[in-house]
Amino acid sequence: MRYITFLLILLFCFALSSCISIDTGIVKGTGTIVYLDFEGGFYGIITDNGEHYDPINLPSEFKKDGLRVKFKGRIRDDLKSFHMWGDIIELIEIKKL
Repeated sequence: MRYITFLLILLFCFALSSCISIDTGIVKGTGTIVYLDFEGGFYGIITDNGEHYDPINLPSEFKKDGLRVKFKGRIRDDLKSFHMWGDIIELIEIKKL
């Protein structure tokens, strides 16, 4: 009897967890595109909160120093960069403000 109760509880928890979507590692906000001239030069995003992001897929039309943007991206902890400036993100959305 205990075994069946345990299996039912386990099955319920499994079913419940499959309905929940946890979107970890997603960041979004507003900020400014900056050009940094060290390590060969690259573009980054400084948020209004002062956080630094190093986008790996910044479209060319957004590569303008001082451009204000709204963005959403996924933190890429699985990647490393020689820039050593901010968190590496893969942009999901970006638009000019």
